Amino acid sequence: MDVYAISTGAMFSSGFFLLPGLAAAQTGPSVSLAYLVAAIFILPAMFAVAELATAMPRAGGAYYFLDRSMGPLVGTVGGLGTWMALVFKSAFALVGMGAYLALYVDVPIKPLAVGLTVAFAFLNVVGAKETSGLQRMLVGALLVVLAFFLAQGVSEVASMQSTGAMEGRFDDFFSFGLTGFFSTVGFVFVSYAGLTKVASVSEEIRDPDRNIPLGMILSLGTATVVYTVGVFIMVAVLPPEELRADLTPVATSAAAFFDWLPSGTGVVLIVVAAIAAFASTGNAGILSASRYPLAMARDRIVSQRFEELGRFHTPTLGIASTAVFMTAAILLLDIEGIAKLASAFQLLLFSLLSLAVVIMRESEIEGYDPGYRSPLYPFMQVFGFLAPLWLIAEMGQLAIFFTFGLVGLTIGWYFYYARSRVRRAGAILHTFARLGAQRHLGLDEELREIVKEKGLRDEDPYDALMARAPVIESFDHGDPDGLAAEVATRLSRLTSLPVDRVSAGIDRARKEGLVPMAGGVALLHWREQGLERPAAILVRFGDDPASSAFESPEDAHGIIVLVSPDDDPGLHLRLLGHLATRAGEPDFGERWQSARDNDALRATLMREERTLRLRVGSDDEAVPWAGRAVRELDFPPDTLVALVQRPEGPIVPNGETVLANGDRLTMIGTAEGIEAMVARLS
Repeated sequence: MDVYAISTGAMFSSGFFLLPGLAAAQTGPSVSLAYLVAAIFILPAMFAVAELATAMPRAGGAYYFLDRSMGPLVGTVGGLGTWMALVFKSAFALVGMGAYLALYVDVPIKPLAVGLTVAFAFLNVVGAKETSGLQRMLVGALLVVLAFFLAQGVSEVASMQSTGAMEGRFDDFFSFGLTGFFSTVGFVFVSYAGLTKVASVSEEIRDPDRNIPLGMILSLGTATVVYTVGVFIMVAVLPPEELRADLTPVATSAAAFFDWLPSGTGVVLIVVAAIAAFASTGNAGILSASRYPLAMARDRIVSQRFEELGRFHTPTLGIASTAVFMTAAILLLDIEGIAKLASAFQLLLFSLLSLAVVIMRESEIEGYDPGYRSPLYPFMQVFGFLAPLWLIAEMGQLAIFFTFGLVGLTIGWYFYYARSRVRRAGAILHTFARLGAQRHLGLDEELREIVKEKGLRDEDPYDALMARAPVIESFDHGDPDGLAAEVATRLSRLTSLPVDRVSAGIDRARKEGLVPMAGGVALLHWREQGLERPAAILVRFGDDPASSAFESPEDAHGIIVLVSPDDDPGLHLRLLGHLATRAGEPDFGERWQSARDNDALRATLMREERTLRLRVGSDDEAVPWAGRAVRELDFPPDTLVALVQRPEGPIVPNGETVLANGDRLTMIGTAEGIEAMVARLS
């Protein structure tokens, strides 16, 4: 909901409450179609940001993606340019808020917008949690009123159609030809530009692989319906001359068909919704924009002072700088000028983001592991790269000069300040490396760390892997080759690979060396071609450390052996990352050494909320399932019996496996499924 609220709140303001009249003056009745086409044009950028943000959830959003894909020069252009575009868009929103307030309160618009800038900057300093909470309330109130407006507006249009009152409203559909139409598409494109700004706070989003793409897709769907249908209603209800000169077209339209409500209540509702929309855009704009200086400071693109967090753990200097430049934009630029300038640079940015997806994929960096992949590759990306550049050209000379002027300023800043401080290159070098050029190895390491930090995905078979891992106990510590042979034999049975291939993989991993983890356990891992699914072996050495086995680190009490499919490096990194997380828990070493049996040893590595251990029997502490096949048991959704432990050895059950007294079962599933299972048993 936070992702949806930030994305939606960043779109619904000037684009709906302020721009339709200005846009209608450029293209005529086709303005509603221009909004729909603009939504189509932003699809590649949305998919690109969803992919890049799930692969690299870091503060700075577009800056970080462009920097890591095309290098610090392009990153500087994207970071500084996007920050300025966000400043313009947020300033535009607060000016529009003043225009709607002026319908009821006689206040000067620009001073009011400056005051609102200061207020929202203060709120952002206090904290992101408080900011997103306000965002949810503002967007919720806005959508309720907009739904009422659309429902009543569609009813009014149907009534006008039946009485002939709409006659002539849609004549001369493309009033200024296709050139004017596509210029307007670029002009209203800024209405959707806020969609992707949530990527700048992706570092602070839980479960980004799911929440970022889902929140953005729902947000774009909502915005497209409201923009297209809402602007169509305005064109149908208002005379063309009145619409084209109106800075508050939604309120004027509401006055035309909310006349059945007492004392102008309908217009009051629209003004309240407009204030909520402009406030949410201004608030979300400052929240997103302030993360760009933070991310660039981490990379030495701007002063490291922007990296410092204030008393409330927020980027105070970045927020203050954003507020200062917003104030300058409000005082010095006209409304239409702000919209065009912000829209033009956003188009260039979205073009570069589509190119960034191509570069990251073609670099074949193993650490690039997005949780969401853009569809229709590479056709979607080619369209996403070329279409925005064409729209910029259609917007006229001012937009072109501003866009490339801003690019020139940011390039100048890079050579003046950042170049001597940066020792980094982008994924584009990895793409060139396939043609024989150099590559930047530090990027691969950085992305690998990001994959580990993100943790497991829901579909990753971690718990099943650990539940079914064979255990080797108390092996001869002084015979590392014998231990390697035993591990190879066990893994060969698990994977159906020849023993010699597994032994060769173990030898390669041994040459790389064991990876020491917390808790006195070491890790031996590699990836194997032709493997269908990952496999693991747990080795425990008893009370004495295994100082010689596998050339183990001194004082190691056990080894976790992990092999994964070679064609899925992301899965391998996620498994490694979670193993390191489990081993890093304060009491892991003690639990590992004191585990009384193999099941207890496996349990030290499994996620408690996704695991349940049961015993089949007739007493009160056992489940009375003896003599029943697994398929006959009524388990909650998303749960299964992963392992059945018997005196003769463990078995991986299927639906026909008949349970017997004394069987020890290991069940795995989602946290909700295991909780439901516990509730049934109790």
